[in-house]
Amino acid sequence: MVHVIRHPASAELPALAAIELAADAKFAPLGIVFPPGTTMIEEASDPSRVYVTGVPPVAFALVGTVDGQTHLDQLAVHPVHEGKGLGTALLEAVCALGAVTLTTFRDVPWNAPWYARRGFEVLDPAEWGPELRALVAHERELGIEVAPRVVMRRLRSVGT
Repeated sequence: MVHVIRHPASAELPALAAIELAADAKFAPLGIVFPPGTTMIEEASDPSRVYVTGVPPVAFALVGTVDGQTHLDQLAVHPVHEGKGLGTALLEAVCALGAVTLTTFRDVPWNAPWYARRGFEVLDPAEWGPELRALVAHERELGIEVAPRVVMRRLRSVGT
């Protein structure tokens, strides 16, 4: 199935928070609870940093730049729409931009193992740039380091 990936209209951005919250709720049974406050997508005001699929959107990817590379800040699929390839389609759209880094939970099946199956590799801390180090430190300050996390990177498109 082909999924249409697009940038959202500015008016669609506020509704994406519900997708992020629903996706984050899947972590609670694992003992992972995110800090209170705004969601990552609520802090995004530039639709060009966001990719969505669905009308209205049912999944999104939020990207930024860290150490001069594309960084996947957040990938969220509403649980009702899981298993349809939406996350993979969004990830491939992001990876079409070039090398991509991300931070994720090492042992959560739909996190590091999922990204590894899509060509991402754990990045040794010696390879982290100053902005990536600062990002990881910030996550720890927020209390996100409640389970082992890793930094991952994909350098090229899968199959090339």
